Amino acid sequence: MTPRRPVAITGLGLVTPGGEGAAATWDAVCAGNGTAAPDPVLTGLPVDFSCRVPLTEEELDRRIGRRSWRMGRSAKLAVLAAREAVRDAGHRPADWDGARVATVLGCGMGCVDRWEEQGRRLAERGPDFVSPLAIPLVLPNLGTGEVSIDLGARGVSLAPATACASGATALALARDLLAADLCDVAVAGGVEAGVSRLSTTGFWRMGALSERRDAPAEASRPFAADRDGFVVGEGAGVLVLERTADAVARGKPPRALLAGCGSTSDAHHPTAPAPDGRGAEAALRTALAEANLDPQDVDHVNAHGTSTALNDATEADLIARVLPHRPSVTAAKGVLGHGLGAAGAVEAALTVLTLQHRRVPPIANLEAPAPGFDLDCVLKEPRRQEVRAAVSHSFGFGGHNVVLVLTRP
Repeated sequence: MTPRRPVAITGLGLVTPGGEGAAATWDAVCAGNGTAAPDPVLTGLPVDFSCRVPLTEEELDRRIGRRSWRMGRSAKLAVLAAREAVRDAGHRPADWDGARVATVLGCGMGCVDRWEEQGRRLAERGPDFVSPLAIPLVLPNLGTGEVSIDLGARGVSLAPATACASGATALALARDLLAADLCDVAVAGGVEAGVSRLSTTGFWRMGALSERRDAPAEASRPFAADRDGFVVGEGAGVLVLERTADAVARGKPPRALLAGCGSTSDAHHPTAPAPDGRGAEAALRTALAEANLDPQDVDHVNAHGTSTALNDATEADLIARVLPHRPSVTAAKGVLGHGLGAAGAVEAALTVLTLQHRRVPPIANLEAPAPGFDLDCVLKEPRRQEVRAAVSHSFGFGGHNVVLVLTRP
């Protein structure tokens, strides 16, 4: 691979189970306490807990303003995160050329809770009681659509769906749009509001969810010997990307650089990772080559770390095989649960904060990696570390593998 010119990350916005805003989420993952709790929506199901953003619909509506009535929950989360990211980047939408601003927000499922609600209305009360907004409330691309409307961004607008890699895919696509001079600013990331009775039951029937109903906050435990599945979460992560020269010219030093991206497919199974990990390895090596880095240059890994048996084992083997010098490893899903389509962007943002703060958050609920996992996992409390180059892994159903390389400016 030919090295690619890195792009600047100038702004971050997060709305997660750790709280509203990037600072709140960073504090939560550094504290290392799981956010999973009983969820009234899931009462009576075999798995009745989730990781929710701590904002009610009424609170979201007040923050969004008058247009919130036509938005599903995922679109509201996306708009809040995008507003924070744009403010953090020092941009004023009123002053920019909206035709040169791209919006790229990945989403895996859209507002599945609204599908359920409208389905119940149809079944119980008939067609006249289905909302005329039923379709725009649930479409996976409406996060991107509402963000572009909110910001007056009239450039390329995309909504990649690569399951749990969607947010990372969005960042890779945004990088490519900048490289191709199809935009000057890209507002990119991922969003998901995937907690519902149907989706939770579906994940449970697959055997993907933890069943620790007696201690939900301790349920997600990436790389632990006794891991038994993930916890369904929600949230939004948005980053502002622009060419480094443009950021410097307007007096905004980059927070970090997106230096390389690798995307591959396992071509193996709809939900299970390829046991040999060749696709994930190719994505990792491609991302490093684009960043003009060797494997030993990697100081830190923000792992996908789902807390499921197969995914954690495959990822642990990948890290040990390609990065045998044992870089530090963290995984945010122990605290935040699995944000599905949002996870890759949220974790990329957390990796940027690790680079900036020289601090690696611990993996929640992990006493030691499972036997056979040769990983330097950060345990119990944050670790002070000078991180110059880090990789963030994202893997999705369908065999999607996306690896991002982030470096200090």
